[in-house]
Amino acid sequence: MINPILETADSVLEIGSGTGQHAVYFASMMPHLQWYTSDCASYLEGINLWIAEAGLANVHAPFELDVSTSSWPILDVDAIFSANSLHIMSEHDAENMIAGSGLLLKTQGSLIIYGPFNYDGEYTSESNRRFDGWLKDRNPESGIKDLEWISALASQHGLILAEDYPMPANNRILHFSKL
Repeated sequence: MINPILETADSVLEIGSGTGQHAVYFASMMPHLQWYTSDCASYLEGINLWIAEAGLANVHAPFELDVSTSSWPILDVDAIFSANSLHIMSEHDAENMIAGSGLLLKTQGSLIIYGPFNYDGEYTSESNRRFDGWLKDRNPESGIKDLEWISALASQHGLILAEDYPMPANNRILHFSKL
């Protein structure tokens, strides 16, 4: 699903690059992209290891971007990608991520978010209900977010939901487009 969205993009900022595995995978599959990695400081060393091992010229060294405390980079990107991060964020951090994305993206840019989501306040599966409970046991401010809340927030920052793709294991890809 992500390949067609990024087919015409030249550059992507990944928020919450984690280990760096998504950057390496997508950059190897789409060598036309310049892939910028970012995460909290504690993840940067691991991302560097994945990037070094892959040896891809189109993946850039990670920089620190903590959506709750960092200044946003000055980058010219066509897309922002974040996988498995929104549900571990507090609502405040999710708001910061979406607001920052709305500011950084140019017109027709894409915000692509992968993970589990609720619809009309309801879980899409029993496993997502259990996962949400586990998340909240670890951090009461985290948890699976509602699609309607995310869409309304995105709309406030010039982003509209272009597509909602079903994915395996009760996950989704939400593709927002900058007006």
